[in-house]
Amino acid sequence: MLKLMKYLKKSAGYIVLIVGLLFLQAYCDLSLPDYTSKIVNIGIQQRGFEDGVPEKVRMSTMKALELFMDEDAGEKVEDSYKEDGELYILNDDITKETRQELNSILCKPMLMLGGMTSDSKESKAMRKKMGIPEDADPIKMLQQMPPEALSQMKEKMDEELGGMSESMLTQSAVAFVRAEYQAIGEDVDAIQMNYIKTSGIRMLLMALLIMLAAVSVTFLSARVAATLGHDLRDGVYRKVISFSGKEYNKFSTASLITRCTNDVQQVQQVMTMMFRIVLYAPIIGIGGVIKVLQTDSSLTWILAVAVAMILLLVFVLFKVAMPKVTIVQSLIDKLNLVSREILTGIPVIRAFSREKHEEERFEEANAKLTKTNLFVNRCMMLMMPTMMIIMNGVSVLIVYFGAHAVDNGTMQVGNIMAIIQYAMQIIMAFLMITAMSIMLPRANVSAHRINEVLKTESSIIDPEQPVKPSQDEMGTVEFDHVTFAYPDADGNVLTDISFKAHRGETVAVIGSTGSGKSTLVNLIPRLFDVTKGSVRVDGVDVRDMTQKDLRDRLGYVPQKGILFSGTIDSNIRYGKTDISEAEVKEAAQVAQATEFIEQKSAAYNAPISQGGTNVSGGQKQRLSIARAVAKKPEIFIFDDSFSALDFKTDSNLRKALKEYTKEATTLIVAQRISTILHADQIIVLDDGQMAGIGTHRQLMKDCEVYRQIAMSQLSEEELA
Repeated sequence: MLKLMKYLKKSAGYIVLIVGLLFLQAYCDLSLPDYTSKIVNIGIQQRGFEDGVPEKVRMSTMKALELFMDEDAGEKVEDSYKEDGELYILNDDITKETRQELNSILCKPMLMLGGMTSDSKESKAMRKKMGIPEDADPIKMLQQMPPEALSQMKEKMDEELGGMSESMLTQSAVAFVRAEYQAIGEDVDAIQMNYIKTSGIRMLLMALLIMLAAVSVTFLSARVAATLGHDLRDGVYRKVISFSGKEYNKFSTASLITRCTNDVQQVQQVMTMMFRIVLYAPIIGIGGVIKVLQTDSSLTWILAVAVAMILLLVFVLFKVAMPKVTIVQSLIDKLNLVSREILTGIPVIRAFSREKHEEERFEEANAKLTKTNLFVNRCMMLMMPTMMIIMNGVSVLIVYFGAHAVDNGTMQVGNIMAIIQYAMQIIMAFLMITAMSIMLPRANVSAHRINEVLKTESSIIDPEQPVKPSQDEMGTVEFDHVTFAYPDADGNVLTDISFKAHRGETVAVIGSTGSGKSTLVNLIPRLFDVTKGSVRVDGVDVRDMTQKDLRDRLGYVPQKGILFSGTIDSNIRYGKTDISEAEVKEAAQVAQATEFIEQKSAAYNAPISQGGTNVSGGQKQRLSIARAVAKKPEIFIFDDSFSALDFKTDSNLRKALKEYTKEATTLIVAQRISTILHADQIIVLDDGQMAGIGTHRQLMKDCEVYRQIAMSQLSEEELA
């Protein structure tokens, strides 16, 4: 996968934006449980008061509180407030850290003062124990106490409050602040409702931000992945187009199709989810752990157990399912290969009544792929309920141990709710990563297969300094002691072939099946490179010319006529698109294709289906010849291109070609002697070697191989 990341360069801006949106979404997602916790803890339990630091307090109350503080703490509190008539108002520039410090200072004095001044039985008993009359003002009595006695009393009360947790101290102090606000005349119910409303609105805004970020990430991820898929398909296509026969032999056609379609789709699909899951899951997981530690660290051991169980599950899943995942793509290759063979060979299958056999072949390949996919999917399905058990178990443990903490006063109810939500977020993050762990290896296999094609260098490449042929040698084709062997073959297909075709000449190649005729002419357009010797076109070694320059000089008609989906006109123009309508008709006339073209209702605009399946073999050959003729090249190559023609059409075609190509060089591979009787040179091949070269008459005298071929096809009168 990493090797394909270079194709993401053009989408770098989108990727940066996606990452930014993911952090924004994660921040909002992780903030919602915190707001829920605050609504419960502060909005409901603490009646809308965040802590024990009042925004405003009466001077008399402040003076009373200072009785229970040391000198430094009293100065710190006074510095944080400013006088406003009979009130002290909290400074606007108080930082969060300072407020926390003030809360720690004020909580215990508030509890002490509340205990001394309230009408509860406990307070009355405490005042009685201290010798304070019931009708006396306890604050004035405390102010009149000797400093030593007051200090001893504060130490004793501080010891009694020392066992209380900070959250309990804060909640008790909040009750004091609420009573103070009521004494001042504030509407404390409005304060509570305002806090809950404000928190709710903030949660709604964050939910809206989450939605917008998620939609944007999905849209941008799909765009980046689609661009990557486009570039990969384009890269594979361009690479495959540049392959020579050697590279095509390395990859099967079915495999190349799978790599260009299914494999690219796998990578594209995973890339879409990569940003939404693989990047997001660690952000939310790590953020969730940090938030839990900030909320309450006493229950983090539950999360540690859950994460350990999930990692164990992922490990087992990798061990069991991953070996199967890696072979899925090769099974798809096999299925495509079988399907392609069956679809292209339907006429033969029907002719030999082999439908049942081919059905069994397809079913075997299909069953193997289905079985492997089922195994992988069942592993995934087993993972989901296991993860749900872990999630529910974590919730139960948090509630159980959290309830004890609430009972002990070390934790608030809202914190338990927040921790449960954070735990679900953390586990869901691992769940998403686990789900991706199934897809990533398969995509990695696909990426490796794509990269295998992209990094394969073609054995036929253009020279760094190409040579331009001179006009003097135009139209010449020369084989100079050419020897050729296919890659990894045991022996040579051609051995020491030498001849030269001049401009305007017709050179024919004949020989028995498998003698190397088609291989010989395929060396001219450089579909393969010679093993020894050289092939020259226009006096220049084909390896010293660019492939485009070389092939622009050639009009090639392959042994098997190949047409492309479109129209008759588009197929004739395939080699040269800018020719006129008259030139198209002229090429069709030379190829003896006019008769059947004009019989069609749409004539030259008649449709041609993929592969030319809606025309006969002879019509296909004539349209292939017309395509080469329309190009008006220097050199024509006909690789057994007249085999599907009847004798009359063959004769008329050769006469028309002879007139039309008199200024061009023509090379003809043929099986029939009648096709090449009047060639200027006839090359006879026998098992890859030249058995003879010359005219028909010369070869009949001097070449036994040619004579045997001729006598097997023609009568004595025809030979004479």
